[in-house]
Amino acid sequence: MREIDMTTFAAAHADGAVVIDVREPAEYVAGHVPGARLIPLGNLPAHLRELPRDRPVYVICASGNRSGAAADFLIRAGIDARSVAGGTHGWACSGRPIVRGRHAAAA
Repeated sequence: MREIDMTTFAAAHADGAVVIDVREPAEYVAGHVPGARLIPLGNLPAHLRELPRDRPVYVICASGNRSGAAADFLIRAGIDARSVAGGTHGWACSGRPIVRGRHAAAA
């Protein structure tokens, strides 16, 4: 698995990174990284064709466990995936903005 720290992720996010949130819908609605697309971990295989293969995909969950498994899966599928260490919790605890509700496309 490729894991990146919060500072590296924040820089990529600011540059328009593709962010996939692999938590469950209720977790996502309660608070997510702005611009993150919800694709619950169990639904990820059905959405492989929708993910870019020409740029990194940043995978985030609550704390980094599910995103690690998702990144491993995506890497095996040929996608340049990176798991965000600390997850959405780390993002929020570092003072970065959180969006509540469904403000991004869900899968």
